[in-house]
Amino acid sequence: MAKTDPIRHEIEQSQLGMNRRNFLSKASLGIGVAALSSLLGCNPFRRTGPISDTNQADMLSGILDAPHFAPKAKRVIYLFQSGGPSQLELLDYKPLLNKLNGEELPESVRNGQRLTGMTSNQESFPLAGSLYTFDQFGQNGTWVSELLPYTAQIVDELCIVRSMYTEAINHDPAITFFQTGSQQPGRPCMGSWLSYGLGSMNENLPTFTVLLSRGTGRKFGQPLYSRLWGNGFLHSLHQGVQFRSGKDPVLYLNNPEGIDSVSRRKMLDQLAALNARQFREYGDPEINSRIAQYEMAYRMQTSVPEVMDISDEPDYIYQMYGPEAMQPGSFAANCLLARRLAERDVRFIQLYHMGWDHHENLPSAVKNQARDVDQASAALVMDLKQRGMLDDTLVIWGGEFGRTNYSQGILTDTNYGRDHHPRCFTIWMAGGGIKPGLVYGETDDFGYNIVSKPVHVHDFQATMLHLLGIDHEQLTYKYQGRRFRLTDVHGKVVRDLLA
Repeated sequence: MAKTDPIRHEIEQSQLGMNRRNFLSKASLGIGVAALSSLLGCNPFRRTGPISDTNQADMLSGILDAPHFAPKAKRVIYLFQSGGPSQLELLDYKPLLNKLNGEELPESVRNGQRLTGMTSNQESFPLAGSLYTFDQFGQNGTWVSELLPYTAQIVDELCIVRSMYTEAINHDPAITFFQTGSQQPGRPCMGSWLSYGLGSMNENLPTFTVLLSRGTGRKFGQPLYSRLWGNGFLHSLHQGVQFRSGKDPVLYLNNPEGIDSVSRRKMLDQLAALNARQFREYGDPEINSRIAQYEMAYRMQTSVPEVMDISDEPDYIYQMYGPEAMQPGSFAANCLLARRLAERDVRFIQLYHMGWDHHENLPSAVKNQARDVDQASAALVMDLKQRGMLDDTLVIWGGEFGRTNYSQGILTDTNYGRDHHPRCFTIWMAGGGIKPGLVYGETDDFGYNIVSKPVHVHDFQATMLHLLGIDHEQLTYKYQGRRFRLTDVHGKVVRDLLA
């Protein structure tokens, strides 16, 4: 007689002992049962209804069998530029600032709007024109800075949104707002929401991965916190997994010294059996989450080294991404890894590139920072396109806010800085159902206010979810008596951006 699988035995015993009353009493405990069932390759709670706490199956699994409508994108690669890139040096051409360079910002333009504590006490707000030239590229003559020569060559693939705005004026709340839909910490990030709503497309890698790089524009700029890729009040299965450079890409993944894979397998089987008993007794869904995470870590021992080993990439790929693609931990290397993760159907791939907070020495700092990301960002888009993956992969590039049109500190002929500016800034998107070759929205001639087609952070989030087949108003989770969603109680899909 074949030996009984201890995990399956524990589940069968649990199922035999679960009558209608027990089922209803434990159903509100979360997605623990589904997590354990998924280890056996099945999901007993599949459905096609809305993703929300109002559905019994939603509370158990959170995974939608079919999206609300046909998705354009299967996965997202988010190239987050942490610190607030200056739109005025990169993608929002304002020749009037050069013409009025050194003159005072008119009060009629600022109109008493909020400033940060770093410039609110300045006696003067001299307008600062960019030291870098712009030219027109692509079929529509899109203005792009000389700092982004590679991006300029792919503008016909991009949807450039020049009318983004946010309410947050400082880094931590602004990044938290973009990633979680709230300026206050504690909410799930967008990668976790997608993991909760859509589930995984692969068995051997996390649904949601994170890669970090530090730029040369400001090497010791604003820090990032792991809660930005945290699951918040969602089940811990949905948190992002950070991949690092070095011999241990994922911490604590390798077996301890003296433990081989056979011993590891036996240990996990016994541990799963003990945890299954504990779940039956206490009903805590985090118990089953722990089992699922152990199992994923076991499978990742093989899959992670394979995906992180870029030695098999041909020379032309390294040339496409640039020489830094061979330097582990660089933005270029992370872009290449993002493509490899996307090929293996990781759902949400988050890159953070730090160093864009240029309050001073902006001309030299932004030049270095743009050099870090320009070639690799453009290469990623074209690499996905040549592999037939751009159509169902949404690529996003942008930061948490923009920069002011006036100089922070003393303005000289060769130097200036720019403070935080939430009133208008620029991002771009490509692939995944986004309309290519589009420049959307417009700011005034001073680059201070939006004059047409504003796009709020929640609108951006709603549009991203729409491209993935999700109605942002139906992706909810009940916590502490309230139904939460990524877009809070706001947001609308910007349909003009859709292909």
